[in-house]
Amino acid sequence: MLDASGLFSLEGRVALVTGGSRGIGRMMAEGFLAQGARVYISARKADQCNAAAEEMGPNCFALPADISTVEGARALADALRAKEPALHILVNNAGAAWGAHFEDFPESGWDKVFDLNVKTPFFLTQALLPALKAGAGPDRPAKVINIGSVDGLRISPWETFSYQASKAALHHLTRRMAARLISDHIVVTAIAPGAFPSDLNRAARDKGDAYVASIPAGRVGRTEDMAAAAIYLASRAGDYVVGEVLTVDGGAVHACPPQMVEP
Repeated sequence: MLDASGLFSLEGRVALVTGGSRGIGRMMAEGFLAQGARVYISARKADQCNAAAEEMGPNCFALPADISTVEGARALADALRAKEPALHILVNNAGAAWGAHFEDFPESGWDKVFDLNVKTPFFLTQALLPALKAGAGPDRPAKVINIGSVDGLRISPWETFSYQASKAALHHLTRRMAARLISDHIVVTAIAPGAFPSDLNRAARDKGDAYVASIPAGRVGRTEDMAAAAIYLASRAGDYVVGEVLTVDGGAVHACPPQMVEP
């Protein structure tokens, strides 16, 4: 008979969550902590990162870092390796967005978003590969979870051109990384969140009621929704899920009825 009691346990696992001091990153970090993991969170602002780690308890540790450059990502990897010989879970969550009219969209808004949303997940994972290999095995793989977006699955009405393109790119990068790293017993997946209240998604945070009409579940996302998805992929329960982009959006992408047009 199947013993499912440990499927979602993260006891003894070490996790790193970038952008983990607030928003979706903090939701996932709190979920990992609740399941017994030792969690390191990274954020650009040291005071916020340190405060968040203290608030989340004795098993949460701050590693402030600016990972918007390859050098910064490698410095974070070095800082993590100085504290832990092995890494079991890496969540590439740190991200940026930029909105501007098509006619005025700047190159700086393109480069900033692509650097943090696409380059950083690749090069941080590359830099942490030895630590992930040390934490991986054929019976218990290490995990890399990239945080994409529903805006990488369908067109958003917002003029966030580089953001939407970067998240679509990250979803495909997830599949390519998964194909390469599975031979090292490292499982790569992604989560595509929908409307979760955060500083990045201020509309969902401040105008949640306006979203409800487009979400079949009838509400915006909650902390436990994101925590549960991350726990699933990070735990034994998700060991056989490889290269998948898990959509967590209350049905907004795949279960939203088409708009009817009067004949």
